[in-house]
Amino acid sequence: MSHGNLNRELWSSRIGVIFAVMGSAVGLGNFLRFPGQAAQHDIAAFMVAYFISLLIMGLPLALAEWAMGRYGGVRGFCSAPGVFRVITGRPGGAYLGLLGVLIPMVIFQYYVVIEAWCLGYALRYFSGQVITSDIAKDHFVKFTGQAGDGLLFGGGSPLLWLVVACFVLNLGLVYFGIRRGIELTCKVGVPLLMLLSIVLVVRILTLGTPNPEFPERNVMNALGRMWNPGGTEAFWNSLMNPGMWLSAAGQIFFSLSVGFGVVITYASYVRHNEDIVLSGTTAVAGNEFCEVALGGMLTLPAAFLFLGAAVPLGSAMGLGFVALPGLFAMLPMGHIFGGLFFLLLFLAALTSSLSMIQPAVAFFEEGLGVSRKVAIVLVCAICSAGTGIVIYFSGDLKALDTMDFWVGTFCIFLLALIQTIVFGWVLGSKRAWKELRRGAALKVPRVLLFVLKFITPLVLIAVFLLWVHQEFFNFGTEGLHLGRLTQLANDRTVQIAFGWIILVVCILALCIHLAVERWKQEDRRK
Repeated sequence: MSHGNLNRELWSSRIGVIFAVMGSAVGLGNFLRFPGQAAQHDIAAFMVAYFISLLIMGLPLALAEWAMGRYGGVRGFCSAPGVFRVITGRPGGAYLGLLGVLIPMVIFQYYVVIEAWCLGYALRYFSGQVITSDIAKDHFVKFTGQAGDGLLFGGGSPLLWLVVACFVLNLGLVYFGIRRGIELTCKVGVPLLMLLSIVLVVRILTLGTPNPEFPERNVMNALGRMWNPGGTEAFWNSLMNPGMWLSAAGQIFFSLSVGFGVVITYASYVRHNEDIVLSGTTAVAGNEFCEVALGGMLTLPAAFLFLGAAVPLGSAMGLGFVALPGLFAMLPMGHIFGGLFFLLLFLAALTSSLSMIQPAVAFFEEGLGVSRKVAIVLVCAICSAGTGIVIYFSGDLKALDTMDFWVGTFCIFLLALIQTIVFGWVLGSKRAWKELRRGAALKVPRVLLFVLKFITPLVLIAVFLLWVHQEFFNFGTEGLHLGRLTQLANDRTVQIAFGWIILVVCILALCIHLAVERWKQEDRRK
């Protein structure tokens, strides 16, 4: 079997790859999604499910992706199709990696729009314009074009130009390569966003009782709202709730970027004897610090201080872009702290979105044999069309929501399951153990292989089936409700967004076919 580019670009340092993987993982989910998910359940029960999911699925899958990525990388392949082809030893194995290119590419197409939201809000606050609670919802609806399709092209919102700016910024940084583009950005961006979040947490925790008219809205009660368990009965009732376990498992997937195909690509650029166990564990620990210690101590406690126990716990976007702007309007120097908060979100989104472009660029480079410049152009052409769909069909954010559901959730479960099976059953215990231990300073417990081979796949299958039942086959008072399937059958915007996903799948499948034929020719020449 042919080797790919054995002279591939490498990360310049261990801290560089750790920051890059942390940058991929630390995103909007850490500061918005996690607090909202946790607060909707008994916090003690949720954290039990969260850390069990981390130990059974999150950390093992992350280490498996690191091992598979390095295994393929030292053999010259840096994309999921190339890596899976090497691991399986069969040309058709490349098709198993299709989702590893599809998922980050499609997620980028709508994630860059949310990134532009963050940039737009940050610029507004830094210009001295605060968003008061009475206009927060209307401003968000108008700014994002939720009132109807095509509104963003009418010039009523600056969002279109902000999306273009973010799009160009992301592609430009990736164009400069692994070291000068992605690594350098994450080395600056990740420490900066952590510093900003610490500054904001300290400011929130030193507010005391900001409004004397509501003495119950103090820092201690704010922390209690977020972290105190609701009692023994609430704890056990929550533990018996499958929906809570689904929320915890889903949060781990989003939080660590496992099942995205990103870590496999990033890990392929490490050196042959790099300590991937230490690097992988450090990246996971850094992400958890940002999520639990910073995200959990910032968003909801801050909202509670100003909005009380009735703080809205709806969507993460509603909490971040509707509830919290009203908070900053009441805070002394609110335009500064509001600007810092949305700058923090923008940096978190930027370091994540960069990681979503590289897997496709790597695949086009090694699969089609094109230069990095041509690969960037191909990614730009595909992603700009998808982002255009998200921007045009902005009514109620349906196109964005459809892509997020089918790719950002459904396909992630599938790829995570594929990766677990490939690592545990195809790469096999002997090769997997050797790959994990090579260069490792940390002792790798052998039980990890047992977990990855048996426990993780079984838990993933169980969680996936529960999730499918919850989303597609709910039995309510009116009988069977097909949920998303009914929406797909009846809603034109949903059909267009779903059809676009299928079209991208076909494009990538064709590209993988061309890559497989090209690799076969290289094999015959050797």
